[in-house]
Amino acid sequence: MTKVISVHEYVIKPSVEGGSFERAILEAEERGLFQLPGLVGYHMVKGIKGSRIACYAAIWIYEDRHAWERLWGSPEDPKERDEYPVNWRIWEDEILSPFLTQEPDKIQFTAYEAWLSSG
Repeated sequence: MTKVISVHEYVIKPSVEGGSFERAILEAEERGLFQLPGLVGYHMVKGIKGSRIACYAAIWIYEDRHAWERLWGSPEDPKERDEYPVNWRIWEDEILSPFLTQEPDKIQFTAYEAWLSSG
């Protein structure tokens, strides 16, 4: 089975200092909010070149499409927000929401299914 990689782009409010956003993400990690069944890895990244310099994103890596769909539903039939895992709703409501320019559930993202992988 191939992994699913979901890239979430975060646009933080102009009034937010990047360090406070980064500290909030570390707090979320310490609270275990990223412990989801089938999530095998994640990276929090900040742009250094290109169209999103100094912008933040998250790269979520799921063990396979089945694990991803159990959490979020299929592309044709996505789950409703109230069906998300509790810790993900806390992540969106308590951590992301105060920092973002839009609702966390309406951010720009793309989920990719890996077809070639080195590991």
